[in-house]
Amino acid sequence: MRRLSSKENSQLERLREISSWVSSVLDLDQLLELIIEKATRMMRAKASSLLLLDKKTGKLYFKVATGEKGHEVRKYEINLGQGIAGYVAQKGQPLLIPDVTNDPRWYKKISESTGFETKSIACVPMMVNGDIIGVVEIIDKEDGSSIQPDDMKLLTVFAELASLAISNAQKIDQVRRENKNLREELEQQYQIVGESQALAKVISDAFKVANSKTSTMILGESGTGKELLARLIHRAGPRKQKPMVVINCAALPDTLLEAELFGHERGAFTGAVARKIGKFELADGGTIFLDEIGEMSPGMQAKLLRVLQEGVFYRVGGNVPISVDVRVISATNRDIAKEVEEGRFREDLYYRLNVVQIRMPSLRERKEDIPLLANHFLEIFKLEKGLPDLRISKKAMEKMINYEWPGNIRELRNAMERAVVMGDGREILPEDLPIFSPKKNSNSITVGLTLKEAINRFKKEFIIETLRHTRGNRTQAAKIMDIQRTYLSRMISKYNIHDI
Repeated sequence: MRRLSSKENSQLERLREISSWVSSVLDLDQLLELIIEKATRMMRAKASSLLLLDKKTGKLYFKVATGEKGHEVRKYEINLGQGIAGYVAQKGQPLLIPDVTNDPRWYKKISESTGFETKSIACVPMMVNGDIIGVVEIIDKEDGSSIQPDDMKLLTVFAELASLAISNAQKIDQVRRENKNLREELEQQYQIVGESQALAKVISDAFKVANSKTSTMILGESGTGKELLARLIHRAGPRKQKPMVVINCAALPDTLLEAELFGHERGAFTGAVARKIGKFELADGGTIFLDEIGEMSPGMQAKLLRVLQEGVFYRVGGNVPISVDVRVISATNRDIAKEVEEGRFREDLYYRLNVVQIRMPSLRERKEDIPLLANHFLEIFKLEKGLPDLRISKKAMEKMINYEWPGNIRELRNAMERAVVMGDGREILPEDLPIFSPKKNSNSITVGLTLKEAINRFKKEFIIETLRHTRGNRTQAAKIMDIQRTYLSRMISKYNIHDI
Protein backbone atom coordinates (compact mmCIF):
# COMPACT_ATOMS: atom_id res chain seq x y z
CA MET A 1 0.00 0.00 0.00
CA ARG A 2 1.39 3.42 -0.99
CA ARG A 3 2.14 5.72 1.91
CA LEU A 4 0.60 9.19 1.78
CA SER A 5 2.94 12.14 1.35
CA SER A 6 3.04 14.89 3.97
CA LYS A 7 1.14 17.14 1.57
CA GLU A 8 -1.58 14.51 1.11
CA ASN A 9 -1.80 13.92 4.87
CA SER A 10 -2.17 17.66 5.41
CA GLN A 11 -4.95 17.84 2.83
CA LEU A 12 -6.68 14.83 4.39
CA GLU A 13 -6.66 16.45 7.84
CA ARG A 14 -8.11 19.64 6.40
CA LEU A 15 -10.87 17.70 4.65
CA ARG A 16 -11.70 15.91 7.89
CA GLU A 17 -11.98 19.30 9.56
CA ILE A 18 -14.32 20.53 6.82
CA SER A 19 -16.41 17.35 7.05
CA SER A 20 -17.00 18.07 10.74
CA TRP A 21 -18.32 21.52 9.81
CA VAL A 22 -21.09 19.99 7.72
CA SER A 23 -22.71 18.49 10.81
CA SER A 24 -21.80 21.18 13.36
CA VAL A 25 -22.41 24.51 11.58
CA LEU A 26 -26.14 25.21 11.44
CA ASP A 27 -26.01 28.39 9.33
CA LEU A 28 -25.91 27.21 5.70
CA ASP A 29 -24.60 30.52 4.30
CA GLN A 30 -21.76 30.54 6.81
CA LEU A 31 -20.95 26.89 6.09
CA LEU A 32 -20.77 27.41 2.31
CA GLU A 33 -18.52 30.43 2.84
CA LEU A 34 -16.20 28.32 5.02
CA ILE A 35 -16.06 25.49 2.48
CA ILE A 36 -15.25 27.73 -0.50
CA GLU A 37 -12.74 29.82 1.41
CA LYS A 38 -10.97 26.63 2.55
CA ALA A 39 -11.01 25.31 -1.03
CA THR A 40 -9.46 28.57 -2.27
CA ARG A 41 -6.62 28.38 0.25
CA MET A 42 -5.93 24.66 -0.14
CA MET A 43 -5.87 24.88 -3.94
CA ARG A 44 -4.00 28.20 -3.88
CA ALA A 45 -6.54 29.66 -6.29
CA LYS A 46 -6.76 33.33 -7.23
CA ALA A 47 -10.56 33.26 -6.94
CA SER A 48 -13.36 30.78 -6.53
CA SER A 49 -17.13 30.74 -6.49
CA LEU A 50 -20.19 28.61 -5.78
CA LEU A 51 -23.20 29.11 -8.00
CA LEU A 52 -26.65 27.67 -7.28
CA LEU A 53 -29.26 26.83 -9.90
CA ASP A 54 -32.72 28.36 -9.67
CA LYS A 55 -34.78 25.77 -11.54
CA LYS A 56 -37.76 28.05 -11.86
CA THR A 57 -35.86 30.74 -13.75
CA GLY A 58 -33.17 28.53 -15.29
CA LYS A 59 -30.44 30.83 -13.98
CA LEU A 60 -27.31 30.34 -11.91
CA TYR A 61 -26.62 32.92 -9.23
CA PHE A 62 -23.45 33.44 -7.19
CA LYS A 63 -24.02 32.20 -3.64
CA VAL A 64 -20.33 32.55 -2.69
CA ALA A 65 -17.56 34.40 -4.54
CA THR A 66 -13.98 34.95 -3.32
CA GLY A 67 -11.11 36.96 -4.73
CA GLU A 68 -10.51 40.67 -5.11
CA LYS A 69 -13.63 41.13 -7.26
CA GLY A 70 -15.82 38.68 -5.34
CA HIS A 71 -18.23 41.30 -4.04
CA GLU A 72 -18.88 42.65 -7.56
CA VAL A 73 -19.23 39.16 -9.07
CA ARG A 74 -22.14 38.33 -6.73
CA LYS A 75 -24.36 40.78 -8.60
CA TYR A 76 -24.34 38.69 -11.81
CA GLU A 77 -26.48 35.78 -12.99
CA ILE A 78 -25.76 33.23 -15.72
CA ASN A 79 -28.30 31.37 -17.84
CA LEU A 80 -28.26 27.59 -17.78
CA GLY A 81 -25.95 26.52 -20.61
CA GLN A 82 -24.21 29.91 -20.74
CA GLY A 83 -20.45 30.07 -20.17
CA ILE A 84 -18.30 27.39 -18.53
CA ALA A 85 -20.38 27.30 -15.34
CA GLY A 86 -23.67 27.20 -17.27
CA TYR A 87 -22.37 24.40 -19.49
CA VAL A 88 -21.27 22.26 -16.51
CA ALA A 89 -24.62 22.85 -14.76
CA GLN A 90 -26.48 21.83 -17.92
CA LYS A 91 -24.41 18.78 -18.81
CA GLY A 92 -23.45 17.62 -15.34
CA GLN A 93 -19.86 17.00 -16.42
CA PRO A 94 -16.75 18.65 -14.88
CA LEU A 95 -14.57 20.88 -17.09
CA LEU A 96 -10.93 21.95 -16.87
CA ILE A 97 -10.15 24.79 -19.29
CA PRO A 98 -6.39 25.64 -19.34
CA ASP A 99 -6.94 28.72 -21.54
CA VAL A 100 -10.41 30.23 -21.63
CA THR A 101 -9.59 32.50 -24.58
CA ASN A 102 -9.40 29.41 -26.80
CA ASP A 103 -12.69 27.93 -25.63
CA PRO A 104 -15.93 28.96 -27.42
CA ARG A 105 -17.96 28.29 -24.26
CA TRP A 106 -16.17 31.08 -22.39
CA TYR A 107 -18.52 33.89 -21.28
CA LYS A 108 -16.22 36.91 -20.84
CA LYS A 109 -18.78 39.56 -19.87
CA ILE A 110 -18.24 39.21 -16.09
CA SER A 111 -14.43 39.34 -16.35
CA GLU A 112 -14.55 42.36 -18.63
CA SER A 113 -17.14 44.18 -16.49
CA THR A 114 -15.25 43.65 -13.24
CA GLY A 115 -11.77 44.04 -14.74
CA PHE A 116 -10.74 40.63 -13.39
CA GLU A 117 -8.39 38.89 -15.81
CA THR A 118 -9.07 35.16 -16.17
CA LYS A 119 -6.85 32.56 -17.81
CA SER A 120 -7.93 29.10 -16.63
CA ILE A 121 -11.03 27.68 -14.98
CA ALA A 122 -11.87 24.38 -13.27
CA CYS A 123 -15.58 23.76 -12.72
CA VAL A 124 -17.44 20.76 -11.25
CA PRO A 125 -21.18 20.17 -10.76
CA MET A 126 -22.95 19.94 -7.39
CA MET A 127 -25.62 17.25 -7.11
CA VAL A 128 -28.28 16.19 -4.58
CA ASN A 129 -30.16 12.93 -5.16
CA GLY A 130 -29.04 12.89 -8.80
CA ASP A 131 -30.24 16.43 -9.52
CA ILE A 132 -27.80 19.22 -10.38
CA ILE A 133 -28.18 22.08 -7.91
CA GLY A 134 -25.21 24.22 -8.95
CA VAL A 135 -21.46 24.30 -9.59
CA VAL A 136 -18.19 25.07 -7.80
CA GLU A 137 -15.35 26.68 -9.76
CA ILE A 138 -11.83 28.00 -9.21
CA ILE A 139 -10.11 30.61 -11.40
CA ASP A 140 -6.35 30.55 -11.99
CA LYS A 141 -3.58 29.82 -9.50
CA GLU A 142 -2.05 32.47 -7.26
CA ASP A 143 1.44 31.79 -8.64
CA GLY A 144 0.26 31.99 -12.26
CA SER A 145 0.64 28.26 -12.92
CA SER A 146 -2.04 26.23 -14.67
CA ILE A 147 -4.79 24.32 -12.90
CA GLN A 148 -3.91 20.63 -13.01
CA PRO A 149 -6.04 17.46 -13.34
CA ASP A 150 -5.19 16.60 -9.71
CA ASP A 151 -6.82 19.85 -8.69
CA MET A 152 -10.04 18.59 -10.23
CA LYS A 153 -10.11 15.68 -7.76
CA LEU A 154 -9.85 18.01 -4.80
CA LEU A 155 -12.37 20.44 -6.27
CA THR A 156 -14.80 17.54 -6.73
CA VAL A 157 -14.46 16.71 -3.01
CA PHE A 158 -15.30 20.30 -2.09
CA ALA A 159 -18.31 20.27 -4.43
CA GLU A 160 -19.53 17.07 -2.75
CA LEU A 161 -19.11 18.62 0.71
CA ALA A 162 -21.04 21.72 -0.36
CA SER A 163 -23.77 19.52 -1.86
CA LEU A 164 -23.98 17.53 1.37
CA ALA A 165 -24.28 20.73 3.40
CA ILE A 166 -27.14 21.97 1.19
CA SER A 167 -28.86 18.56 1.29
CA ASN A 168 -28.69 18.50 5.09
CA ALA A 169 -30.00 22.05 5.28
CA GLN A 170 -32.93 21.13 3.02
CA LYS A 171 -33.77 18.14 5.21
CA ILE A 172 -33.60 20.23 8.38
CA ASP A 173 -35.76 22.90 6.77
CA GLN A 174 -38.30 20.28 5.69
CA VAL A 175 -38.44 18.83 9.21
CA ARG A 176 -38.91 22.32 10.64
CA ARG A 177 -41.76 23.03 8.22
CA GLU A 178 -43.38 19.67 8.99
CA ASN A 179 -43.05 20.32 12.73
CA LYS A 180 -44.54 23.79 12.30
CA ASN A 181 -47.44 22.39 10.28
CA LEU A 182 -47.94 19.63 12.83
CA ARG A 183 -47.96 22.12 15.70
CA GLU A 184 -50.52 24.23 13.86
CA GLU A 185 -52.68 21.17 13.19
CA LEU A 186 -52.46 20.10 16.83
CA GLU A 187 -53.29 23.60 18.03
CA GLN A 188 -56.32 23.57 15.74
CA GLN A 189 -57.29 20.11 16.98
CA TYR A 190 -56.93 21.15 20.63
CA GLN A 191 -58.53 24.56 20.26
CA ILE A 192 -61.00 25.69 22.92
CA VAL A 193 -63.98 27.25 21.15
CA GLY A 194 -66.47 29.55 22.84
CA GLU A 195 -67.20 33.10 23.96
CA SER A 196 -69.51 32.50 26.91
CA GLN A 197 -68.86 34.17 30.24
CA ALA A 198 -68.53 30.79 31.95
CA LEU A 199 -65.79 29.68 29.55
CA ALA A 200 -64.03 33.06 29.69
CA LYS A 201 -63.70 32.71 33.48
CA VAL A 202 -62.17 29.23 33.08
CA ILE A 203 -59.65 30.39 30.47
CA SER A 204 -58.73 33.40 32.61
CA ASP A 205 -58.01 31.09 35.56
CA ALA A 206 -55.98 28.79 33.29
CA PHE A 207 -53.72 31.64 32.20
CA LYS A 208 -53.22 32.67 35.82
CA VAL A 209 -51.82 29.24 36.79
CA ALA A 210 -49.95 28.61 33.53
CA ASN A 211 -46.78 30.45 34.55
CA SER A 212 -46.34 28.50 37.78
CA LYS A 213 -45.54 24.89 38.62
CA THR A 214 -48.63 24.69 40.82
CA SER A 215 -50.50 21.40 40.72
CA THR A 216 -53.91 21.96 39.16
CA MET A 217 -57.03 19.81 39.31
CA ILE A 218 -59.65 20.20 36.59
CA LEU A 219 -63.19 19.10 37.44
CA GLY A 220 -66.12 18.66 35.10
CA GLU A 221 -68.46 16.21 33.45
CA SER A 222 -67.26 13.83 30.77
CA GLY A 223 -66.86 15.47 27.38
CA THR A 224 -66.51 19.05 28.65
CA GLY A 225 -62.92 19.47 27.42
CA LYS A 226 -60.81 18.96 30.53
CA GLU A 227 -57.85 17.71 28.50
CA LEU A 228 -58.11 20.74 26.19
CA LEU A 229 -57.86 23.02 29.21
CA ALA A 230 -54.82 21.10 30.48
CA ARG A 231 -53.15 21.55 27.08
CA LEU A 232 -53.94 25.28 27.17
CA ILE A 233 -52.28 25.59 30.59
CA HIS A 234 -49.22 23.73 29.29
CA ARG A 235 -48.94 25.76 26.06
CA ALA A 236 -49.39 29.10 27.84
CA GLY A 237 -46.60 28.46 30.33
CA PRO A 238 -42.79 28.33 30.27
CA ARG A 239 -42.85 24.56 29.75
CA LYS A 240 -44.50 24.77 26.33
CA GLN A 241 -41.35 23.65 24.49
CA LYS A 242 -41.17 20.52 26.62
CA PRO A 243 -43.52 17.53 26.28
CA MET A 244 -47.01 17.20 27.67
CA VAL A 245 -47.70 13.54 28.42
CA VAL A 246 -51.27 12.29 28.88
CA ILE A 247 -52.35 9.12 30.67
CA ASN A 248 -55.85 7.85 31.42
CA CYS A 249 -55.75 6.40 34.93
CA ALA A 250 -58.99 4.45 34.37
CA ALA A 251 -57.80 2.63 31.27
CA LEU A 252 -55.25 0.32 32.92
CA PRO A 253 -55.15 -2.08 35.89
CA ASP A 254 -52.80 -1.18 38.74
CA THR A 255 -49.85 -3.32 37.63
CA LEU A 256 -49.83 -1.83 34.14
CA LEU A 257 -50.60 1.69 35.36
CA GLU A 258 -47.57 1.66 37.67
CA ALA A 259 -45.33 0.53 34.81
CA GLU A 260 -46.84 3.18 32.51
CA LEU A 261 -46.30 5.96 35.03
CA PHE A 262 -42.86 5.02 36.30
CA GLY A 263 -41.46 2.66 33.66
CA HIS A 264 -39.94 -0.76 34.22
CA GLU A 265 -36.64 -2.58 33.95
CA ARG A 266 -36.06 -5.56 31.72
CA GLY A 267 -37.36 -8.73 33.39
CA ALA A 268 -39.39 -6.83 36.00
CA PHE A 269 -42.39 -9.01 35.16
CA THR A 270 -43.54 -11.46 32.52
CA GLY A 271 -43.42 -9.76 29.15
CA ALA A 272 -40.96 -7.06 30.21
CA VAL A 273 -38.40 -7.99 27.56
CA ALA A 274 -36.74 -4.55 27.57
CA ARG A 275 -36.46 -1.45 29.71
CA LYS A 276 -39.36 0.96 29.28
CA ILE A 277 -39.29 4.67 30.12
CA GLY A 278 -42.37 5.76 32.08
CA LYS A 279 -44.63 8.76 31.54
CA PHE A 280 -43.03 10.74 34.37
CA GLU A 281 -39.60 10.42 32.74
CA LEU A 282 -40.99 11.29 29.33
CA ALA A 283 -42.58 14.42 30.80
CA ASP A 284 -39.33 15.64 32.43
CA GLY A 285 -39.23 19.43 32.15
CA GLY A 286 -42.82 19.47 30.94
CA THR A 287 -46.29 18.46 32.11
CA ILE A 288 -48.00 15.18 32.93
CA PHE A 289 -51.79 15.09 32.68
CA LEU A 290 -53.43 12.44 34.87
CA ASP A 291 -56.91 12.04 33.44
CA GLU A 292 -59.66 10.34 35.45
CA ILE A 293 -57.56 10.51 38.61
CA GLY A 294 -60.67 9.65 40.65
CA GLU A 295 -60.57 6.11 39.23
CA MET A 296 -57.13 5.39 40.68
CA SER A 297 -57.06 2.58 43.27
CA PRO A 298 -55.98 3.26 46.88
CA GLY A 299 -52.73 1.35 46.29
CA MET A 300 -51.76 3.45 43.29
CA GLN A 301 -52.84 6.60 45.11
CA ALA A 302 -50.27 5.80 47.83
CA LYS A 303 -47.49 5.25 45.27
CA LEU A 304 -48.32 8.46 43.42
CA LEU A 305 -48.39 10.43 46.67
CA ARG A 306 -44.94 9.14 47.61
CA VAL A 307 -43.55 10.31 44.27
CA LEU A 308 -45.11 13.76 44.64
CA GLN A 309 -43.82 14.10 48.20
CA GLU A 310 -40.28 12.83 47.67
CA GLY A 311 -39.75 14.01 44.10
CA VAL A 312 -38.14 10.70 43.10
CA PHE A 313 -39.37 7.29 41.98
CA TYR A 314 -38.09 3.89 40.91
CA ARG A 315 -38.84 2.00 37.76
CA VAL A 316 -40.71 -1.24 38.40
CA GLY A 317 -38.01 -3.83 39.13
CA GLY A 318 -35.36 -1.13 39.52
CA ASN A 319 -33.36 0.16 42.47
CA VAL A 320 -31.95 3.40 41.05
CA PRO A 321 -33.81 6.54 42.20
CA ILE A 322 -34.97 8.77 39.34
CA SER A 323 -35.63 12.47 39.82
CA VAL A 324 -37.62 14.54 37.33
CA ASP A 325 -39.03 18.05 37.10
CA VAL A 326 -42.69 17.63 36.15
CA ARG A 327 -45.75 19.80 36.50
CA VAL A 328 -48.83 17.72 37.40
CA ILE A 329 -52.31 18.48 36.09
CA SER A 330 -55.08 16.06 37.00
CA ALA A 331 -58.74 15.76 36.06
CA THR A 332 -61.83 13.87 37.14
CA ASN A 333 -65.55 13.83 36.43
CA ARG A 334 -66.28 12.63 39.96
CA ASP A 335 -67.28 14.71 42.98
CA ILE A 336 -63.75 14.38 44.29
CA ALA A 337 -64.45 16.19 47.57
CA LYS A 338 -67.18 13.65 48.31
CA GLU A 339 -64.81 10.82 47.35
CA VAL A 340 -62.35 12.16 49.94
CA GLU A 341 -65.07 12.56 52.55
CA GLU A 342 -66.23 8.96 52.07
CA GLY A 343 -62.69 7.59 52.15
CA ARG A 344 -62.38 6.49 48.53
CA PHE A 345 -59.70 9.05 47.68
CA ARG A 346 -56.73 9.92 49.89
CA GLU A 347 -57.08 13.30 51.54
CA ASP A 348 -53.31 13.94 51.52
CA LEU A 349 -53.09 13.16 47.77
CA TYR A 350 -56.14 15.35 47.15
CA TYR A 351 -54.40 18.32 48.77
CA ARG A 352 -51.23 17.66 46.76
CA LEU A 353 -53.11 17.63 43.46
CA ASN A 354 -55.74 20.24 44.28
CA VAL A 355 -53.60 23.30 44.97
CA VAL A 356 -55.62 25.10 42.29
CA GLN A 357 -59.01 23.82 41.17
CA ILE A 358 -60.73 24.78 37.91
CA ARG A 359 -64.16 23.49 36.93
CA MET A 360 -65.06 23.10 33.27
CA PRO A 361 -68.71 24.09 32.70
CA SER A 362 -71.06 21.64 31.03
CA LEU A 363 -72.40 22.49 27.60
CA ARG A 364 -75.87 23.18 29.01
CA GLU A 365 -74.23 25.90 31.16
CA ARG A 366 -72.80 27.63 28.08
CA LYS A 367 -75.52 27.17 25.47
CA GLU A 368 -74.52 30.42 23.75
CA ASP A 369 -71.39 28.57 22.62
CA ILE A 370 -73.33 25.81 20.81
CA PRO A 371 -73.56 27.66 17.45
CA LEU A 372 -69.82 28.43 17.56
CA LEU A 373 -68.94 24.83 18.41
CA ALA A 374 -71.33 23.38 15.83
CA ASN A 375 -69.88 25.53 13.05
CA HIS A 376 -66.33 24.80 14.24
CA PHE A 377 -66.94 21.05 13.90
CA LEU A 378 -68.79 21.60 10.62
CA GLU A 379 -65.70 23.28 9.13
CA ILE A 380 -63.54 20.32 10.16
CA PHE A 381 -65.83 17.59 8.83
CA LYS A 382 -66.96 19.26 5.62
CA LEU A 383 -63.31 19.76 4.72
CA GLU A 384 -62.60 16.08 5.39
CA LYS A 385 -65.61 14.98 3.31
CA GLY A 386 -65.09 17.50 0.49
CA LEU A 387 -68.37 19.36 1.02
CA PRO A 388 -67.38 23.05 0.93
CA ASP A 389 -70.92 24.45 0.62
CA LEU A 390 -72.52 22.44 3.45
CA ARG A 391 -74.30 24.54 6.07
CA ILE A 392 -76.50 24.06 9.13
CA SER A 393 -80.21 24.79 8.73
CA LYS A 394 -81.92 27.14 11.17
CA LYS A 395 -84.16 24.38 12.55
CA ALA A 396 -81.20 22.05 13.06
CA MET A 397 -79.39 24.76 14.99
CA GLU A 398 -82.49 25.40 17.11
CA LYS A 399 -82.69 21.69 17.88
CA MET A 400 -79.06 21.68 19.04
CA ILE A 401 -79.50 24.79 21.19
CA ASN A 402 -82.59 23.33 22.90
CA TYR A 403 -80.97 19.94 23.55
CA GLU A 404 -79.39 19.27 26.97
CA TRP A 405 -76.26 17.48 25.67
CA PRO A 406 -75.62 14.93 28.44
CA GLY A 407 -72.44 13.92 26.58
CA ASN A 408 -71.37 17.58 26.34
CA ILE A 409 -68.95 18.73 23.61
CA ARG A 410 -67.90 15.18 22.79
CA GLU A 411 -71.52 14.29 21.98
CA LEU A 412 -71.94 17.48 19.93
CA ARG A 413 -68.84 16.65 17.92
CA ASN A 414 -70.07 13.11 17.23
CA ALA A 415 -73.51 14.42 16.27
CA MET A 416 -72.01 16.88 13.78
CA GLU A 417 -69.77 14.23 12.27
CA ARG A 418 -72.71 11.89 11.73
CA ALA A 419 -74.85 14.70 10.30
CA VAL A 420 -72.15 15.59 7.77
CA VAL A 421 -71.74 11.95 6.73
CA MET A 422 -75.42 11.02 6.58
CA GLY A 423 -76.91 14.31 5.32
CA ASP A 424 -77.61 15.32 1.72
CA GLY A 425 -74.35 17.25 1.39
CA ARG A 426 -76.08 20.62 1.05
CA GLU A 427 -77.75 21.39 4.37
CA ILE A 428 -77.83 19.73 7.78
CA LEU A 429 -81.45 19.15 8.79
CA PRO A 430 -82.88 18.33 12.23
CA GLU A 431 -83.42 14.69 11.26
CA ASP A 432 -79.71 14.34 10.41
CA LEU A 433 -78.78 14.95 14.04
CA PRO A 434 -78.70 11.83 16.25
CA ILE A 435 -80.00 13.64 19.33
CA PHE A 436 -83.17 13.22 21.33
CA SER A 437 -84.75 14.38 24.56
CA PRO A 438 -84.72 11.54 27.11
CA LYS A 439 -88.19 10.30 28.00
CA LYS A 440 -89.12 10.47 31.65
CA ASN A 441 -91.20 7.48 32.67
CA SER A 442 -91.86 7.28 36.38
CA ASN A 443 -93.68 3.96 35.93
CA SER A 444 -90.73 2.13 34.30
CA ILE A 445 -89.56 0.81 37.66
CA THR A 446 -92.23 -0.29 40.14
CA VAL A 447 -92.23 -0.85 43.86
CA GLY A 448 -91.65 -4.47 44.88
CA LEU A 449 -88.33 -4.99 43.08
CA THR A 450 -85.15 -5.64 44.99
CA LEU A 451 -82.52 -2.91 44.75
CA LYS A 452 -80.38 -5.14 42.52
CA GLU A 453 -83.33 -5.85 40.20
CA ALA A 454 -84.17 -2.13 39.99
CA ILE A 455 -80.54 -1.23 39.19
CA ASN A 456 -80.33 -3.92 36.48
CA ARG A 457 -83.63 -2.82 34.95
CA PHE A 458 -82.46 0.81 34.91
CA LYS A 459 -79.13 -0.16 33.33
CA LYS A 460 -80.87 -2.13 30.60
CA GLU A 461 -83.35 0.66 29.79
CA PHE A 462 -80.60 3.28 29.90
CA ILE A 463 -78.41 1.29 27.48
CA ILE A 464 -81.36 0.67 25.14
CA GLU A 465 -82.30 4.37 25.03
CA THR A 466 -78.70 5.43 24.46
CA LEU A 467 -78.29 2.90 21.63
CA ARG A 468 -81.51 4.16 20.05
CA HIS A 469 -80.15 7.66 20.35
CA THR A 470 -76.96 6.62 18.50
CA ARG A 471 -78.92 4.41 16.07
CA GLY A 472 -77.08 1.33 17.24
CA ASN A 473 -73.58 2.86 17.12
CA ARG A 474 -71.90 1.17 20.10
CA THR A 475 -68.72 3.23 19.95
CA GLN A 476 -70.68 6.48 20.10
CA ALA A 477 -72.95 5.13 22.84
CA ALA A 478 -69.94 4.12 24.93
CA LYS A 479 -68.47 7.62 24.54
CA ILE A 480 -71.74 9.23 25.67
CA MET A 481 -71.96 6.93 28.71
CA ASP A 482 -68.24 7.39 29.37
CA ILE A 483 -67.48 3.68 29.50
CA GLN A 484 -65.24 1.37 27.48
CA ARG A 485 -66.82 -0.11 24.34
CA THR A 486 -65.83 -3.61 25.48
CA TYR A 487 -67.70 -3.06 28.76
CA LEU A 488 -70.78 -1.89 26.84
CA SER A 489 -70.65 -5.05 24.71
CA ARG A 490 -70.58 -7.17 27.87
CA MET A 491 -73.62 -5.30 29.24
CA ILE A 492 -75.50 -5.78 25.96
CA SER A 493 -74.87 -9.53 26.15
CA LYS A 494 -75.71 -9.66 29.87
CA TYR A 495 -79.09 -7.94 29.42
CA ASN A 496 -79.84 -9.74 26.13
CA ILE A 497 -80.25 -6.47 24.20
CA HIS A 498 -80.62 -6.89 20.44
CA ASP A 499 -82.24 -5.53 17.28
CA ILE A 500 -81.29 -1.89 17.90
